[in-house]
Amino acid sequence: MTLLLSRQDVAGVLTMKEAIEAVEEGFRQFALGQVAMPQRTAIRIADHHGVHLTMPAHIGGGLDALAVKVVTVYLDNPVLHKLPTVIGLVLLNDPRTGAPLAVMDAGFLTAVRTGAASGVATKYLARQDASAVGVFGGGVQASTQLEAICAVRRVSSVHVYDVDAGRARSYAEQAHKRLQVPVVPVDQPQKAVAGQDIIILATSATQPVIDGNWLEPGQHINAIGSHAPQTRELDTTAVVRAKVVPDFVDACLVEAGDIIIPITEGAITRDHLHASLGEIVAGRRPGRENDREITLFKSVGLALQDASVARLVFRRAREAGAGTEFAF
Repeated sequence: MTLLLSRQDVAGVLTMKEAIEAVEEGFRQFALGQVAMPQRTAIRIADHHGVHLTMPAHIGGGLDALAVKVVTVYLDNPVLHKLPTVIGLVLLNDPRTGAPLAVMDAGFLTAVRTGAASGVATKYLARQDASAVGVFGGGVQASTQLEAICAVRRVSSVHVYDVDAGRARSYAEQAHKRLQVPVVPVDQPQKAVAGQDIIILATSATQPVIDGNWLEPGQHINAIGSHAPQTRELDTTAVVRAKVVPDFVDACLVEAGDIIIPITEGAITRDHLHASLGEIVAGRRPGRENDREITLFKSVGLALQDASVARLVFRRAREAGAGTEFAF
């Protein structure tokens, strides 16, 4: 029997705190050589402004999670079709037999696991006293990013900027109600950078949304909105000034315009990339080394995040009696 889990089922059993713990362990096992994870395959559907992605992974070392996510990203969906931009499913298999354990909605799971990765990065890279947060973007992903930051740091204030001022106001209201922290919409991007300890970039922009000259010593940046070679949220100056920690160096060298474009320009080389996040989690490379360095976590999203969180969701759903049993 296979357990079918809807978005509501997943949301009912998945917490950010546990997701961060699961993703952190997934990154640790990756650095220890216990993860098999091919580069994801992408089929671009140009006529409909979409992309179809397949992301498999097996995590050993005690987690023993085997999963594949099939996810689509269609930028026109909200306006043209009243559908989410990101739609996906995760198939979780039993590593011992290959039998399908669960098929679950991946929309909420993807948002949470992406936030969780930034939570892990923030734990190791942001200053211990970081409390002021600047947010770029007012969508679902910006919401889970902030939730993850609140799980690993004591947040005292949030400034949010979006090109759509109404969306920024709505985000501020909802985030304040959910997280019980002061959230203020701002009318200029500089106001979401100046004086902020942690900066979240969670936009659909194709060109830089901040000027690297705005950055201040000691700041930490989580950049997760851009995941295509020709697009970026950060300009070259920002990347040059920062200690850069990708989720996985090899993946970012293929997919992250934030990294690829400065390399193409000759502004940096691969050696400028400090370490993959798992190396820091496993203690093989240092994270933040002083309170003045600017740190940057660049994420394109990895299948190990889906596998580790899907295993957690399956376990919690079994405990809660959630979902529907199905015999194929």
